Amino acid sequence: MRRPPSLALFITLPIMGWALAFPLIKVALEDLSFINLTLLRFTVACSALLVILGLQRRRFAPLHKRDVIPLFLLGFFGVMVYHLGLNYGEQYVSPGAASLIVATIPVLVVILAVMFLDERVTPRKVGGIGLSLTGLVILTVWGSEATIEVDYVVGALAVLLAAVMGAVYTVAGKKMLERYSALSLTLYAMLLGSIGLLPLVRWSFVTEVASMSWETGAAVVFLGLVSTIVSYALWYMALEVKGASELSVYLYAVPVISTLVSYLLFDDPITPLFVVGGGLVILGVAVVNRARRVVQPQ
Repeated sequence: MRRPPSLALFITLPIMGWALAFPLIKVALEDLSFINLTLLRFTVACSALLVILGLQRRRFAPLHKRDVIPLFLLGFFGVMVYHLGLNYGEQYVSPGAASLIVATIPVLVVILAVMFLDERVTPRKVGGIGLSLTGLVILTVWGSEATIEVDYVVGALAVLLAAVMGAVYTVAGKKMLERYSALSLTLYAMLLGSIGLLPLVRWSFVTEVASMSWETGAAVVFLGLVSTIVSYALWYMALEVKGASELSVYLYAVPVISTLVSYLLFDDPITPLFVVGGGLVILGVAVVNRARRVVQPQ
């Protein structure tokens, strides 16, 4: 049975939006500090979200007062700290390596779910976690060269912190999904969490934005609108047609596309250890996702 063209579009655009985000962060970091990049990206994203909220208020669940603080914490750590860690890390690691480290989020979600949500441990899950963590160690320590580089390792650990925050967001937000749709949760968490960035605003934000190139400006607009808003909106529309387990397979394309674009744009090396580590990460994530689908009906 042929897939509706609209569904193919809903799947393809988010994958491209998320895959291109990693090399575009690298482009924007040429003119902006990692903090100012985060500030500008969410200035663009939150401005657009406020317009959408004003025009489509009825499509979003009403915000309950008791959820304001939890949503702020969820958005600040799960979204803002995520992007601060990712932007900092990409000063030292390639977009391809960053995308592969972030791809471990499903594995980290399982680890957190086992620790805090009493999710059942199966041999398949343990094997998948082991494969991904092995690949993660290879990427973190030897992902760029055969020798260990301190700056690279620190950058990779910052991206790993971002991945952990992404996993925390997924696990901690699970209870919120009982009262909010995924789209409403994303909007409120992003808007409220971005308030936590205000203490980071410095005069350098104005000077860097005023002097940035048009390439950086275009990259930030793409990151704020396409990678952040359009991609999430279309992905949630796709989830209304297809199950999350079916769609998760397409996410494996993100690090592959990011690595290829990174190689073409920046001539980032693709070493044998990078291929081995990246392959283990993707294989491990696939095994974990498969294990979760197998036990879900029970």
